Amino acid sequence: MSFERSNIARMAGYTPGEQLTGDDVIKLNTNENPYPPSPAVAAALQATDVAALRRYPPPTATAFREAAANLHEVLPQNLIPTNGGDELLRLVLTTFVDAGETVVTTQPSYSLYPVLADIQDCRLLEVPLLDDWSLPTGFVEQLNASGSKLCILVNPHAPTGQLLSVDQLTAIADGFDGILLVDEAYVDFIDPQLAYNSVPMAVERNNVLLLRTLSKGYSLAGLRFGYGIGCPELIEPMLAKTRDSYNTDLIAQRLATAAIESVDYAEESWSRVRQQREQLTAALQALGFSVTPSQTNFLLCQVPDQQTAPGLYDALKEQNILVRYFDQDRLRDKLRISIGSEEENTALLHALRALL
Repeated sequence: MSFERSNIARMAGYTPGEQLTGDDVIKLNTNENPYPPSPAVAAALQATDVAALRRYPPPTATAFREAAANLHEVLPQNLIPTNGGDELLRLVLTTFVDAGETVVTTQPSYSLYPVLADIQDCRLLEVPLLDDWSLPTGFVEQLNASGSKLCILVNPHAPTGQLLSVDQLTAIADGFDGILLVDEAYVDFIDPQLAYNSVPMAVERNNVLLLRTLSKGYSLAGLRFGYGIGCPELIEPMLAKTRDSYNTDLIAQRLATAAIESVDYAEESWSRVRQQREQLTAALQALGFSVTPSQTNFLLCQVPDQQTAPGLYDALKEQNILVRYFDQDRLRDKLRISIGSEEENTALLHALRALL
């Protein structure tokens, strides 16, 4: 006899990217920042007295919320801190979506979304993107016709790296009858010349939430710290009711605050990633890969005709170079490659030249 809920018994769990360790592993499969976090983060860690851990942390991470509010020019009431961006995804479903209601994502997209929808026992509608990875015409009408309570769009998109403009997001939000959750995990790597800033659009509406994380842009994937931005009507029920008590620990709060307050340092790493992204794109194209234009810290690459994506994935892994292969429709001839340091990218290209 099993005590699992029936929908849990039927579902498959999330499959994370491989997390091999070792000095000789070149890890280009989980979109981590190749550069270290701010020295201010190290100083905050060193300054933390272990005796402080005997007490509970500030329940709503007050110092972090104030620092993030200052960065985004909003109020602390517009922010909720979370244990990684993934906790915000779960909170949104738990707080706003009943079992049986419809959640919409695109296909392809972040593979955790279907898992969380299954946990909440929701109906999932995956809208296929067009051949150029853009949204189909009539997307908003499709959302409303489905009776969707929640639409999750990762922007810039994963795994393609494509970017929807703020005008496009605004049109979707204004036409949609449900909540639009924009997962901006990779927002820090967008070309500054595009002047992308969705925060005013979000806080001025009662049906938009933004997901931000310190995992990518701030080089803190191991810390597990994220936050949501939105109007108080959406933030408050999660902050006061459905959030786990003390959901972010004392050390994480202090380090996250230090990271946000030293954003200038992080911006230097974003610039370096963008520079490496441009160089790696050109080098991969020269090797015969078809590379989707990206505004993230990864590239989606269609492998040359004489090769197979799983074959290249396995061959690189044998050389301790990890990239990401997705055994999914429309992705089976592609690899997703995280932007590494100059040295890591050089090693990847050297290995690919030999294999090709």
